[in-house]
Amino acid sequence: MTPGPRTSPSPTTIVLTVIAGTVMIPIDITIVAVAIARLSQETGASLPVIQWVATGYTLALATVIPAAAWAISRFSARQVFLTAIGVFTIGSGLVAASWNVESLIAFRVLQGLGGGFVMPAAMTLTLRSAPPEQRGRLMALMGLPVLVGPVFGPVLGGWLLDTMSWRWMFLINLPLGVLGVVLGLRNLPRLEAGPSARLDVRGLLLLPPAMALLVLGTSFAEGTLIAPEVLVPIGAGVVLVALFVRHALRAAAPLLDIRLLRRRLTGGSAALLVCFAGGYFGSMILVPLYWQVVRGESATTAGLLMAPAGIAAGIMIQISGRLIDRFPPLPVIGSGIVVATLGFGALALQLSADASMAAIVVTQAIATAGAGFVLLPTMTIATRYLEDSAIPAGSTMINVMNQVATALCTAGVSVLLASALSSRLPGLGDDGVGALSSVPPAELAAVAPLAAEALQVAFWLPVTMMAASAVIAVIAFRRTPSARPAPADNRQPVAAIVD
Repeated sequence: MTPGPRTSPSPTTIVLTVIAGTVMIPIDITIVAVAIARLSQETGASLPVIQWVATGYTLALATVIPAAAWAISRFSARQVFLTAIGVFTIGSGLVAASWNVESLIAFRVLQGLGGGFVMPAAMTLTLRSAPPEQRGRLMALMGLPVLVGPVFGPVLGGWLLDTMSWRWMFLINLPLGVLGVVLGLRNLPRLEAGPSARLDVRGLLLLPPAMALLVLGTSFAEGTLIAPEVLVPIGAGVVLVALFVRHALRAAAPLLDIRLLRRRLTGGSAALLVCFAGGYFGSMILVPLYWQVVRGESATTAGLLMAPAGIAAGIMIQISGRLIDRFPPLPVIGSGIVVATLGFGALALQLSADASMAAIVVTQAIATAGAGFVLLPTMTIATRYLEDSAIPAGSTMINVMNQVATALCTAGVSVLLASALSSRLPGLGDDGVGALSSVPPAELAAVAPLAAEALQVAFWLPVTMMAASAVIAVIAFRRTPSARPAPADNRQPVAAIVD
């Protein structure tokens, strides 16, 4: 008997397959974040050198993200996704097998080259798998690794560091990567590619170097933003961005179609995400530091104390993903911004050396639950009414802007923290947090209150950025009365949102 034609996979199957391939990306980033000090000890490299394990990855990621839209249009989202997962997995195995700090950094760069293509391709596969009115629920599912990974990653990373070897932080990616590729080959649809798409060479020479320079400059911002090693690359990056914008507005098929930002919902959502995502992910470096530096907890314990926030975020993502398909965006996203801003503000006020641990855990969980009502629903609104041909450009642009915003806010938080520590604890020298990490337990009680004050100062930058996103939400979404506005509503220029 001849078998019947194979049925197309359901949208839920596609999204679950995408999750299987992407879950290791955000977890890997946060695992490495908690391992920098251990890697410095085991490789014998100084802290500035070993920091390139993270910086090299981020630079590679930032460099290739702008080219993702072209690659997806040229080779299809399925092919790009599977290739990127394969490159990331191979890179993980090579990092685990590295023999010195130079090879470790080089293979992390290879990981970043693969990782940069993953999320734009994943978003394209998800958004194209269902009609606009169902995309909120699917984006909620796809967003679980992105929002929950930064919370659960430290738990896994701390446990692997405390019980096994740092190499296992990368070896665990191998079975996950193989599973993602196998499931992808079986379940992901062969979306139509655009064989006539031509690579925007001029854009490629402008935007990826601009992204790399911006990230490079912010990575050097340790205690000051006015040092030459910070200002020169950031200034060069800004100039290249300006040149790219000028080019993209004139080119027929630019590397990144920034003209999509003229659409009211897409442009407004992108601006909101720059403020909120930058603030939210910038704050994520402060809470683990509080537990480890001020309270003297281990990496494992710090991760476990942050786990309730991950659970709260995961639950709220699923609820908000369904609500954004049924109700207007302003009450859904706006309520999340209010809860997150007030929650993180309350958290900042509580970060004293002798604060109740239970109160901090609960407050962070509430604040992170609010974030679950903002990030993925806003990404849904940004891309909901884009035509299929514009989805790769839209999803890539969202990832580019989030990457830059997070890098800049993280740098700002680091500068504020270093400055606040220097003014309160001048004896630490330039090493700041690194010196605090090595303070003997007997002396920690004396410096902990001052270190806590410094963390509170740094926390107000993310809180202020989240509060600013509330203003943008009102401006961008106030004229979107229903959850399913006519597609023409998204074709209004950005200027219309301020009329």
